[in-house]
Amino acid sequence: MNPRNQRRYLELSQLGKIFPTANGPAVIVEGFDLRVAQGEFVCLIGHSGCGKSTVLSMVAGLSEPTTGAIILAGREIDGAGPDRGMVFQTPCLLPWLTALENVRLAVDQVRPGTRDARSNIARHYLELVGLGASVDRRPAELSAGMRQRVSLARAFALSPKLLLLDEPFGALDSLTRMDLQEVLLELWARNKKTAFMVTHDVDEALFLADRIAMMTNGPAARLGDVLQVPFPRPRNRAALLENPSYYGLREQLIGFLTDQAPATQAKAVENALKPGLESEAHALASAWP
Repeated sequence: MNPRNQRRYLELSQLGKIFPTANGPAVIVEGFDLRVAQGEFVCLIGHSGCGKSTVLSMVAGLSEPTTGAIILAGREIDGAGPDRGMVFQTPCLLPWLTALENVRLAVDQVRPGTRDARSNIARHYLELVGLGASVDRRPAELSAGMRQRVSLARAFALSPKLLLLDEPFGALDSLTRMDLQEVLLELWARNKKTAFMVTHDVDEALFLADRIAMMTNGPAARLGDVLQVPFPRPRNRAALLENPSYYGLREQLIGFLTDQAPATQAKAVENALKPGLESEAHALASAWP
């Protein structure tokens, strides 16, 4: 790829979304511009309700932009397609199918070859996420974290051009969330799929991303700033927390969010910088195997 065009693998140009309401048009997103390089991992962060998931759903083709365009690998996105693998906050698994059958159901739609070959692909990705011994278990027999591992396996098994993640670990406890962040990075590092992830978690974004895109508050939310994450890969969580740059970057992110927050919310955002929470992060990292 031409170096000048490297950051044009995914292009969001003047993206906007307007919903009709009883009180007139509601402008949710307006003039959103972002370029993502092939193989880059970008996190999108912002306050609840600012339109992060709206942007992601437009990139996924689940919602049509009101204005602007989305270009992926040189082609404008027009509706949903298997070139984008999606991981939602809830696993969205069919309860009557096993883990293997849930992944293979997706693989069957996009991957060529025999049924056995497609089953082997599904099994391979379930093994990569640590579920090799649970391929024949149904969702009700799996923990919340295990179900989300199935979702990750399903998305990567599609071999998409773009991986989209909508707060995939937001409903999980801290230790499970950290575990799955590691699993996600290990999968991503194998072939460097371009990844675009929505998160509320500043520490998660700093651990996962190459860059963090910060979204302004709505209405008419847009891209406010972009933070380059300088930490080399592969990343070690404990070493990251000891890096003198880490808390400066963390404060920069939270400072942006504090500036965006309404006065009634600003205090809650500032509390995220309290030493107690930093100590908790250290304690969790110390407990990590």
